[in-house]
Amino acid sequence: MLSLSVRVAGTLLGAALIATPSAAKNPMVGGAAMYATRNIVQNAVNSKDHTTLVAAVKAADLVDTLSGPGPFTVFAPTNAAFAKLPAGTVDTLLKPENKGQLTSVLTYHVVPGRITAAEIQAMAARQKGVATLKTAQGETLRFRKSGMGWIVIDSKGGTARITIANVMQSNGVIHVIDTVLMP
Repeated sequence: MLSLSVRVAGTLLGAALIATPSAAKNPMVGGAAMYATRNIVQNAVNSKDHTTLVAAVKAADLVDTLSGPGPFTVFAPTNAAFAKLPAGTVDTLLKPENKGQLTSVLTYHVVPGRITAAEIQAMAARQKGVATLKTAQGETLRFRKSGMGWIVIDSKGGTARITIANVMQSNGVIHVIDTVLMP
């Protein structure tokens, strides 16, 4: 808690200022402040590291869904994560005729509910070190501790590292990941 004293007309006035936990703890993402009062889409569009993800969300017509009340947990791949895919993959997925496949890939990165890193850790502790979450796409993701952080394991055995956890949103939480997950 911070204390502030101000002198007004010769009188010393004191006030306690309490920082809100969500505002104080929300990390910057892609060079942009992330606001717990904004929804997932409102924050994501400001991240310079998530322009490919935002373009994909728009192409899949998921803007309204991810702007809705949720709550949602989004494992958000960076532009660098999309760049790891084989050449031409992103361009192919963004074509209108591949909207179904794109939607499947994107909803594989979304879990219903607001699941924080602490909740993933608690689930893993109860389940012999591996947490399992069902995605909005219908398949599961597995999570296990790796060094100081967590990795996400997709249905094909591919892994992504959570690089920034617990970016709180008005309608959920974002965890930034370094690899695109594949259903």
